Amino acid sequence: MDSGVDRNRPALTAGRKALRYGLLLVPLVFLALFYFYPLLSILGVSFTVDGGLDFSSFIDVASSAYYRETLWFTLWQAALSTLLTLALALPGAYVFARFRFPGKSTLMSLSTLPFVLPTVVVAAAFGALVGPRGLLNGALMSGFGLSSPPIELERTLTLILIAHVFYNYAVALRMIAGYWANQNPRMEEAARVLGAHGWRLWWDVRLPILRPAITAAAVLVFIFTFTSFGVVLILGGLRYATLEVEIFRQTINVFDLPTAAALSIVQIGVMLVMMLTYTRLQRRIIGDYQRETQVARMPRSRREWAFVLANVLVMVGLLFAPLLALIVRAFTAGGEGFTLRYFQQLGENTRNSILFVPPLEAVGNSLTFALTTTFLAVGLGLIAAYLLARSGRGSNARMGNILDALFMLPLATSAVTLGFGFIIAPLFAVSGFRASPILLPLAHTLVAMPFVVRSVLPALRSIAPSIQEAARVLGATPLTVWRLIDLPLISRGLVVGATFAFTVSMGEFGASLFIARPDTPTMPVAIYRLLSQPGGSNYGQALAMSVLLMAVCGISFVLIERLRVPGMGEF
Repeated sequence: MDSGVDRNRPALTAGRKALRYGLLLVPLVFLALFYFYPLLSILGVSFTVDGGLDFSSFIDVASSAYYRETLWFTLWQAALSTLLTLALALPGAYVFARFRFPGKSTLMSLSTLPFVLPTVVVAAAFGALVGPRGLLNGALMSGFGLSSPPIELERTLTLILIAHVFYNYAVALRMIAGYWANQNPRMEEAARVLGAHGWRLWWDVRLPILRPAITAAAVLVFIFTFTSFGVVLILGGLRYATLEVEIFRQTINVFDLPTAAALSIVQIGVMLVMMLTYTRLQRRIIGDYQRETQVARMPRSRREWAFVLANVLVMVGLLFAPLLALIVRAFTAGGEGFTLRYFQQLGENTRNSILFVPPLEAVGNSLTFALTTTFLAVGLGLIAAYLLARSGRGSNARMGNILDALFMLPLATSAVTLGFGFIIAPLFAVSGFRASPILLPLAHTLVAMPFVVRSVLPALRSIAPSIQEAARVLGATPLTVWRLIDLPLISRGLVVGATFAFTVSMGEFGASLFIARPDTPTMPVAIYRLLSQPGGSNYGQALAMSVLLMAVCGISFVLIERLRVPGMGEF
């Protein structure tokens, strides 16, 4: 698929050229139909009534004190979550950027695990740790003879903030540590010689040097917490409604589609501004890299070793205590000691409900949707990556940058907004497509395809055009060149991208809650239903299914880390 021309072979026929360019248009057509069309449908519902232009729903939202408070809460909880994340991640970034210690690379790799976990699993994990029936409350009640749980964090903002820090700690840590490790340490050494120590060294030297990376990390964490849905919905309930939760409530509970559409427009506007800001900051970070090596060293004093150990303990406690509590409670939720009862009940209808869908059936649904998503995302992502690799060369670089941003757009749009757009798109309703089982994998593919592109594109760009050209001179067909040269070189990236796509689909919650049919729930939707119902049996089954989903994501994470090329696919 190289753009060079083989002068020793006849020119491509018009039919083959049309096939090639038609194939390259497939991912663009996919985006037009399943990304831009649903978003335009949201605009239509928000700004039109009976075919005429009408801004009443948008004006109602803007003039409502309740919705202004909802927007304000969404903004300040995201800002507070970002500040708390940075406060914990900055010392950790210093440790990983400046020191070498046993287990450093393994710990850095494991820090990414929470980021790939579904939100429902994280919510269940924190409930298992600090909820009324959680591990900590159980231990304190048993140890001190208490009759009620001493830790009361259920349905509180505190628990939401802790979960947000859990999710985004690794994002900030890896961005800041990666930038810091590539900065020349001589400026810090010179500042020490001139008498700068302690807080003065941090304030006058380190923070100014790290400002681009800290700002970029803050913007990215803000984006993730601003669009947080599953964590807020499950841990906070409707009492702490963010824009995402309010869009869901207006759509599912109230069925006020114009209001939901207007709120979606507000959210898209904020997200667009934040993504543009992040893109500009990311370019600056890349430009500021000093490419220094061997700046990390072993700690030299007890104080340095204590600082390293303290940060490692904070990191391990924050990231792995909730997951360990989830596993323990899944096997002991009934207070009867070790039991497999809740895993066995995943296939049973204990309430004898005619509307019951066995949780085990949800596992099969998720696997089917995830495999379909992987197939679609790999196919479309591979074509898109080839298109970007071809258009990113020479005079086409500007077009390549535009296409690159275009294919990343679904990541800048919340899953709730995408799911809402899918259910209100008129064409999907008229054609009966809305009830089709393929709709959910298509929505998942929108989110998963950028991961495939990002995993494959660096490998494609590393292939020297001269190698492909030499193969063509020797008589190899385009298919042979792809099979013998391109495929072996991109195979690792392709497997990583496919694994990402599978994991994203298995854990996706926001769009699934809108699109999934009641009789074909996914694992995250089934976990949410079980957590929303009273009774110890439902709670135990939710934990058991969360452990299964966590295991799938954990296996995928290990595969990604083993196959990912170092330096590629970082945050």
